Amino acid sequence: MKLVVQVKLLPDEAAVVALRETLHACNRAADHVSRRAFDTGVTSSRALQRLVYAEVKAMGLSAQPALHAVRKTAGAYAALKANLKGGNYGPVGSRRRRAVESKPVRFRRDAAQPFDDRCLSWQSDARTVSIWTVCGRVKNIAFECSPARWKMLTEHRRGESDLVVRGGNWYLYATCEIPEPELGDPVGFLGVDLGIVNIATTSDGDRHAGRHLNQVRHRNRRLRRKLQKKGTKSAKRLLRELSGREARFAADTNHRVAKKIVAEAQRTCRGIALEDLGGIRDRVRLRKPQRVTLHSWSFAQLGAFVSYKAALGGVPVVFVDPRHTSQECSRCHHISRGNRPDQSTFLCTSCGFAEHADVNAGCTIAQRGEAVWAVSHAADDAA
Repeated sequence: MKLVVQVKLLPDEAAVVALRETLHACNRAADHVSRRAFDTGVTSSRALQRLVYAEVKAMGLSAQPALHAVRKTAGAYAALKANLKGGNYGPVGSRRRRAVESKPVRFRRDAAQPFDDRCLSWQSDARTVSIWTVCGRVKNIAFECSPARWKMLTEHRRGESDLVVRGGNWYLYATCEIPEPELGDPVGFLGVDLGIVNIATTSDGDRHAGRHLNQVRHRNRRLRRKLQKKGTKSAKRLLRELSGREARFAADTNHRVAKKIVAEAQRTCRGIALEDLGGIRDRVRLRKPQRVTLHSWSFAQLGAFVSYKAALGGVPVVFVDPRHTSQECSRCHHISRGNRPDQSTFLCTSCGFAEHADVNAGCTIAQRGEAVWAVSHAADDAA
């Protein structure tokens, strides 16, 4: 299993200048490669390398950073092609799609740049790194991280690391390959219903309320509207800061919720059942005021956090069909819209079973998780 570990660098002023110049040079080269790819229609990594390698080297990059600039550009065009094919920029002929297709991919001056072990070396004992820059190799850049992350780095780091600048701070994102522990046979499943009013509700009745998170988002939305209307440079700067702050707050909230869910499943020797909510934004039809809330709902991130934390702890995770989980009775399995008289209440019109609506949905998801697990293991045994 691949995990990305974030390490904060502590460079001095000279090192900061060298790192910034390096990012600018690498992204200028990537922009040049992108323009050549757009003009010639050549977007595969190997073909692009043959086409522009000498040109990129002439821009002041050494061999490995030049190759990484080419690969980064090829990856950007592959992602663009996938997004166009998936309709993420609108239907063929739409204004947004035409705008995307009519110009080459651009890279920010401070966009992340990958470094492999030829350009970046780690000094484990001193907790420093040595990194190639356009100003020469900069050595003895100190870094800091938690003891758990440091252990993960020293034992499992593999492949490239990305140099990132964010909010005036410098980071390395290192890739670690961690062997997954063997998954035992769970004694049952903990169903998790993801929502907006309650971020997550388990089949045990534990509810992780989303009121505070939603209040922060509503407050930020009002502030964004005022700043966008103002339109000054300082307003735009505040908008960028606000966006990053809200994303960090939401990620921290999701980390905390995911950690509690996985810890409970691990303590009770159960697996975790989640709804497969892929494409929900396209399926759900809501009134305009509700669309903003749905589109700012980071359920995919929470599901990803639960999945990787569960994998680290040896807890099985299954994804179940989300259809009618909020309308199905977990006792008699009767499905009806009438079972939900309001947002928080579930009252079965067939057997009379009453429960909090999200807890009932969690129980239904847990039951579906057991069925999915049984079917998958029966198939494995037959094979």
